[in-house]
Amino acid sequence: MTRKEFIKMCGMLGIGLPLQASFSGCEKQEPAISSDEKVIIIGAGAAGLTAGYLLAQKGVEFEILEASSVYGGRMKRTADFADFPIPLGAEWLHVERDVFREIVNDDSVQIDVATTPYDNDNDYGLFQGTRISPRQVGFTIDQKFINATWFDFFEQYIVPSVRSKINYGQVVESVDYSGERVQVVTATETLQADAVIITVPLKMLQKKSIAFSPALPDDKQDAIDRATVWDGYKAFIEFSEKFYPTFVAFETTPETAGQKLYYDAAYGQNSDRKILGLFTVGVESAPYLQRTGSDLIDYMLNELDLIFDNQASTHYVKHTFQNWNAEPYINGAYLFDHEDWRRVRTLGQSVGNKLFFAGEAYTTGDDWGSVHTAARSALRAVRELVG
Repeated sequence: MTRKEFIKMCGMLGIGLPLQASFSGCEKQEPAISSDEKVIIIGAGAAGLTAGYLLAQKGVEFEILEASSVYGGRMKRTADFADFPIPLGAEWLHVERDVFREIVNDDSVQIDVATTPYDNDNDYGLFQGTRISPRQVGFTIDQKFINATWFDFFEQYIVPSVRSKINYGQVVESVDYSGERVQVVTATETLQADAVIITVPLKMLQKKSIAFSPALPDDKQDAIDRATVWDGYKAFIEFSEKFYPTFVAFETTPETAGQKLYYDAAYGQNSDRKILGLFTVGVESAPYLQRTGSDLIDYMLNELDLIFDNQASTHYVKHTFQNWNAEPYINGAYLFDHEDWRRVRTLGQSVGNKLFFAGEAYTTGDDWGSVHTAARSALRAVRELVG
């Protein structure tokens, strides 16, 4: 089963197509800059951190400008809710485990990241209005992190090499690439570099949060304007008893409009906590985005009571929510699963040998919408820059 089929069956976070880009498969190109020149990276999410890490390996001077006060972007997690880290953003591994070694790019490093595949004998279901219909879902690639998250992987293996290079609270207002060097203007200062890697979420470019001089090429701007970024919402609810299956997916009409999934968030963890996760994107996010506070948790418990014979309210303990639309400098989930691959490819193309794009939405068009695609796009950008 391909990852696209996986998403279609159970609505999990992520996007995949039959073709998978790999680090080893990238072709060498003529470098855009020399190793003694400087690169500015805008954004400290998965792509920005990976780009900085790879530039550090090559001895290239760089600086990461992050608008918020923390790194990680959509890899956000909390370690306070349960006895294992809860991924408020990116949660699953959607490709083979070799991707960890590809990102680290150093055979001398021992990578100790535990993941577990899903067992086909576990219980899955599709909620169809009034009842859960049994379904069997074949999992061949997708895995769950054990007592860790994507954020923890980056924090352990990638961040130590770039931590001192991250400049927080730097909201980039404009990028001028008309001259020999690129000028990056933030709310507090003007910086210069020989090239810039832009990793900000696509939604921010759609909102024109960064002004470009000269304007981006027409095809690039058209791709930015026309691409669809899904709304996104996640929640986690702890219960005193486990009354739910491993997955309960929901039918969305049309199926391209969004995804919704309740799932056992404690699956595979070294924990006896009973925590149910909710993942929604697209139109399925609307009921949760429209509510806050007690109104929101009441809505969710009522929904779960309908599905599980009033057991949710009876066994409710506590909850935590993550509204990705309201997250500053992000404002959404990730690129629409069913986006035109040609548009995605245009999003990922560099401009004028000065502006390079990396992130889950800025790929070569063979895959998008996940942490591993963000990391792989960063390697592509770095290879275009310095070989």
